[in-house]
Amino acid sequence: MRTKQRMTGWTIARGLLHAAAIFLLCSASFGEPAERPVTAERAVAAKPAAPATPSLKESQLLKLLEVRAVYVDPLNGNGSEEIRDMLIGSLHRAGLFLVVEDEERADAFLRGAAEDLIYSDYSTRREGLNVRGSASSSERESGESEYSAASFGIGDTESSSSRQRKHEALVAVRLVLGNGEVIWSATQESAGAKYKGAGSDVADKVAKELVAAFRFAEKVRRKVNARPVFTPP
Repeated sequence: MRTKQRMTGWTIARGLLHAAAIFLLCSASFGEPAERPVTAERAVAAKPAAPATPSLKESQLLKLLEVRAVYVDPLNGNGSEEIRDMLIGSLHRAGLFLVVEDEERADAFLRGAAEDLIYSDYSTRREGLNVRGSASSSERESGESEYSAASFGIGDTESSSSRQRKHEALVAVRLVLGNGEVIWSATQESAGAKYKGAGSDVADKVAKELVAAFRFAEKVRRKVNARPVFTPP
C-alpha cells in the first residue's frame, strides 16, 4: 500500500514539474515578438541610398571652393590694362577670394582677353522731292508750221549727317588652377550703364557671374555631403 502511494506521489510530482516547464516555455515565447521574415521589398527599403555623384561641371565648380588666392594675369587686347585694374577691384569687392599682386602666392589665375573700344558712328540722311515734266507738239496746215511746248520742274533736297561717339568693352576670361585645369570661364560685354562706363560695367558683370558660380558650388557641396536617409526595416 505504501509502495503504491509512493509511486502515485512521484507520478504527480513529475507531472507538476513537466507542466511547470511547459508553462515557462510558453511564457518566454509570448514575451518576445516573433521576427518578421525579410522580404525583397524590406531588403531594398533597408538598404541606405547611395550618395549623390556630382557631374563633371559640378566637380569643376566644387574646386572653386578650394581656391583661396587669385592672381589676375595681364590680359590681351586693346585697352586691356584698364579693364584688368577694374577686374581686380570688382573681384576684391566681391570678397570670395584674396586678390594678390604676387602670382607666387596665388593658387588660381584669371586669364584671358579684353577689348576697350572707343569709336565714332557716322550716319547720313537725305530727303528730297524732285518733279520734272515737259511736253511738245507740232502741226502742219497748208504749208504752215505750228509748234507748242511746255515744261515745268520742282526740286527740293535736304541732307543731314550725324556723328555719335560710342564706347564698348568685351571680356573673355577663365579661372585656371596651378596644374593648368580650367574650372570656370565667362564672356561678357557692355556698352556702358547708368553712372558707369563700359569697362567698369563689364568688370562688375564678370565678378557677379563668378559669385553666382561660387554660390552654386556651395549648393552642390551640400547636396553631395548630405547623409542618405536610412529607413529601418
